[in-house]
Amino acid sequence: MDTFFSDPAVITLITITLLAATVNGALGYGFSSLTVPVALLFYANRVLNPALVLLEVILNSYVLLTNAKSVPRVWQRVFPLLVGLLPGVLIGSYVLSSVHPGWIKFLTYAIILPLILIQAAGIRKYIQAEKIVSIPFGVGVGVLYSVTTISGPPLALLFNNQGYEKQDFRAGLALIRMAESSLTATAYYFLGLYSVETPQLMSLILPSVLIGIPLGGFLIRRIATETFRRVCMSFDAWIVGFGLSRTLIELGIAVSPAAYSVLAVTLIIDGILLARFFLSISSKHETTVIPSSESLPSYST
Repeated sequence: MDTFFSDPAVITLITITLLAATVNGALGYGFSSLTVPVALLFYANRVLNPALVLLEVILNSYVLLTNAKSVPRVWQRVFPLLVGLLPGVLIGSYVLSSVHPGWIKFLTYAIILPLILIQAAGIRKYIQAEKIVSIPFGVGVGVLYSVTTISGPPLALLFNNQGYEKQDFRAGLALIRMAESSLTATAYYFLGLYSVETPQLMSLILPSVLIGIPLGGFLIRRIATETFRRVCMSFDAWIVGFGLSRTLIELGIAVSPAAYSVLAVTLIIDGILLARFFLSISSKHETTVIPSSESLPSYST
């Protein structure tokens, strides 16, 4: 047992899932997008994904239950996304079961990194034909989730772009993530992706989830939500950049130290975006001035 818990892979998995569950409890998403980039340094997607998906069925059920009051207001809007999920999950699950683990890892990092940086940059352009776009977007999310167990960054990007209110955002996200995790868990079963390692990994991760979710809900009431979200995105970008650099070396696409130029570029871009974010917060505080008595409007009777 002592040897088991001295294993760097086990310690890292427990630590990152506790952090990720805390973020998920605070923001309503972020568990997989923080866990997977770190855990992939030690585990293949084909081993890690089944355990994460089963846990996310439980996690997403809880998040959906806590936001159930907002579901009737948002379900029709997200229904086209739900329609697109099924074919996407089927395609992605098949890809996971048949493609080399190294290339799956590369695909995971390569797709997630630009999505994180786009979200961090705050790029938004309202889509008028939301229903038309939602079905193919749902297919893409289904593929991405079933291959990587990550869907938070693209969904958050879409929901923020389309101006979802806070409660609608959380309810819509919970509804979609509950559907995608349930569909993916079923697809994994029929493809025979569960193994003896699945319950072992679940037993390591579950305590972190049970502690982290309520902890995140407690913390978010005491810190600025946008600052918390932005710092989490930076951490995620750094880890993904590092993971992508390592994967390039593993696949023989690039050699060290040239492969780490991906990480260097990621740090530079995110550093600029992070500085811009904090400068915008600082300028907002400076321009928020309490009006003097001379500037207040006068009223005559």
